[in-house]
Amino acid sequence: MTKTIEFYFDFSSPYGYLGAQRIQELAEKHQRVIDWQPVLLGVIFKVSGQAPLTTFPLKGDYAIMDFQRSARELNLPYVHPKKFPIATVAAARSVWWVKEHDDSAIHSLTTALVQAFFKAYYVDGQDLGDAEVVLETAASVGIDRDALANAVQEDAVKERLKTAVSDALDKKVFGSPMMIVDGESFWGNDRIEQLDRWLSRGGW
Repeated sequence: MTKTIEFYFDFSSPYGYLGAQRIQELAEKHQRVIDWQPVLLGVIFKVSGQAPLTTFPLKGDYAIMDFQRSARELNLPYVHPKKFPIATVAAARSVWWVKEHDDSAIHSLTTALVQAFFKAYYVDGQDLGDAEVVLETAASVGIDRDALANAVQEDAVKERLKTAVSDALDKKVFGSPMMIVDGESFWGNDRIEQLDRWLSRGGW
């Protein structure tokens, strides 16, 4: 059975974006498969009592600076979105629909879709909270625009995202990115190196 790295994230998380650009290389190194788990931080924050970093005085300015500095250190493109944070419901539903689709050709586009959404928001400056942007971005990686437009309005897809958030809370997920490997949780883009060491050494 293939081992996974559960990668919990919200598209409205800059650290989620940075982590998503790095986790694939780590997964390949350790012969793991990424299990993309899009969630809604807004719902999770209501349980944890948190709020977006940028909403806090002083800390918010630091956070924006750190998003950009972290991207430069990793040599990754990053343009802080003009509209931030955003509601990512449509994008998250889209990923769940593609990820669990019966057609393997559609299912196989999951990673490409995740990365396309991140690029649209943090590199191209598009408003991923706009349903039209979501559909056009999905179409750019080969997903049928009309089929997706219908799917994200289906009760089953809406319920799947709600269940995903509930399941994440059951696993004590409280931020983005959060990675779970063999039951061990690692929170944050800055914990990817530690995750690498954990997998290399078999834990400690």
